Amino acid sequence: MEKTSCSIIKKCRELRRRGCTLNKIIENTNLSKTTAYKYIYDIPLSSKAKEEIKKEATKRIIKFNLEERKGKCVPGRIIRKPKKWTAELIFLTAHFMFDGEIKKVSCVYQNRSLFLINSIKKNMKTLFGLTPYYKFYEKTGVHRISYHHVELANYFKSKAQKIKQYIRRASLVEKKIFLRAFFDDEGCAYKYKNNRKIRGYQNNLEILNLIKGLLKNFDIESKVDVKYKEIVISKKQNLINFQNKINFSKKIYINPDRKNSIWKQKLEKRKILDYLINSYKK
Repeated sequence: MEKTSCSIIKKCRELRRRGCTLNKIIENTNLSKTTAYKYIYDIPLSSKAKEEIKKEATKRIIKFNLEERKGKCVPGRIIRKPKKWTAELIFLTAHFMFDGEIKKVSCVYQNRSLFLINSIKKNMKTLFGLTPYYKFYEKTGVHRISYHHVELANYFKSKAQKIKQYIRRASLVEKKIFLRAFFDDEGCAYKYKNNRKIRGYQNNLEILNLIKGLLKNFDIESKVDVKYKEIVISKKQNLINFQNKINFSKKIYINPDRKNSIWKQKLEKRKILDYLINSYKK
């Protein structure tokens, strides 16, 4: 018994000198952690062995992130995930799709309108209990908020796809929320000579055709311009229907500093629309 005990101790110490970790020694000797440590505590690991342990730990973390997490947050960062569509969820999904961005590990929204930024923050706090990272770009006047959560990004990626089908059969109230989000983010109203139009820009033609279909629910005729990637609403009655049934949100202003700006001053989008409609001859 004494000989066996001595040989195990010798083996433990020899393995340690070779740079084996405590876990590796336990594997080779079938000893408990406490017992094995008692035999090797006075033999420090070499710098080379420590570096190898560090590399192995890094590999395990990378493997875990790529293969096992699959879009899940680490413990302690689990978020709420509403299952049913609500006005707030439609609002958030639409804005992240338009002036926002749904990345692999984060959701980002940027706009010059502090009103829209605060609306996003409020709804995110209500639905998900989250507070964003905030940044202001003084040179351009753009406010940027971002939410860095793997599960949140995964959730909104799914919602951005599902809403394209859901919104077609949604109530008029929900369709209005989606349409207003689009035109607040991507739209403008302008008058050039005798042309009075509302325009909405979007590189995704699928979205433009979806917007066109939704506008018909409010008796608003529109046209998708494939060349310029925009939807165009013209003619007085269509503009009036848009104003009465959709409209831009309050406190949404045009950017007067753009080189191609017609107005050259800070104006509310809804005020411009009001001016366009009143400019028609009675």
